[in-house]
Amino acid sequence: MGTFERWLSLWVALAIGAGVGLGNLVPGVFQGLATLEVASVNLPVAVLIWAMVYPMMVGVDFGSLSHIGERPKGLIITLAVNWLIKPFTMAALGVLFFNHVFAGLIPPEDAQSYLAGLILLGAAPCTAMVFVWSQLTRGDATYTLVQVSVNDVIMVFAFAPIVAFLLGVTDITVPWETLLLSVVLYILIPLVAGIATRNRLMRMGGEEAVETFRARIKPVTIIGLLVTVVLLFGFQGQLIIETPLVIALIAVPLLLQSYGIFILAYGVAKVWKVPFNVAAPCALIGTSNFFELAVAVAISLFGLGSGAALATVVGVLVEVPVMLTLVAFANRTRHWFPD
Repeated sequence: MGTFERWLSLWVALAIGAGVGLGNLVPGVFQGLATLEVASVNLPVAVLIWAMVYPMMVGVDFGSLSHIGERPKGLIITLAVNWLIKPFTMAALGVLFFNHVFAGLIPPEDAQSYLAGLILLGAAPCTAMVFVWSQLTRGDATYTLVQVSVNDVIMVFAFAPIVAFLLGVTDITVPWETLLLSVVLYILIPLVAGIATRNRLMRMGGEEAVETFRARIKPVTIIGLLVTVVLLFGFQGQLIIETPLVIALIAVPLLLQSYGIFILAYGVAKVWKVPFNVAAPCALIGTSNFFELAVAVAISLFGLGSGAALATVVGVLVEVPVMLTLVAFANRTRHWFPD
């Protein structure tokens, strides 16, 4: 685990501070950036999101799908949690807290926007950081790759319908054209570009060439993430200064969702006697989120200064420390599982 991954929460926190400060000091700059849109897509943020997502897609080997039938239990748990449970529990927790528990603390229109952001996070399973969590638990690398590859294929087709359904259930207007455009821009195009790049690199030098390329462009990914956070919190800067409690309130359902989903997936894996090197990654991939996609779609659907965009970025801040505690717990309970 590199320096960036180990201290991701710190870097994100510093980027949030920088964004809030700049948003209050030079609001005109952020207003100008917000106007750079084409078809509801903010161009600066789109470039930054691609800088984050594309390297992840290069790392996904879809040849690993040939191993899909090996040890199916872990894959079944991952898919059931990611696509049949997690999006709906996240929406339910959002409704519970923002429409009821926190009803007196947040204006109704803001509550609906935060709820939309949570739904986008819940419907986007992790693509990249799960490789880090799997490595920290000494998980089966090939099997983790299978899980990620299958999830990416499903995400191309299932993300938009699930998000549209849940937003509709919670009475949030769904701009279908923008949602489908976001799926094409932030999933399909990076996926196709990643596959093409990976195939070319494999022909040139095999897996070593792929890893060398990913290491070379990793700083671009880091910069893309941090600058995106600065921009998002810059657009929200004045609102955050006026209502600092909002960040803590958004974090509450996210924390409950993360720990609850992990307990469910890890518990089922234990009962089903799944080997630890499969059980740990399958529970962790169900717990973490593809926050880059959630951020991009939130911006496209609801705007850069929306509560939905803010909620997805809070997800970044919450996820890393939560996942590290779960990695530590998994390593301490390794003896619960067969080898």
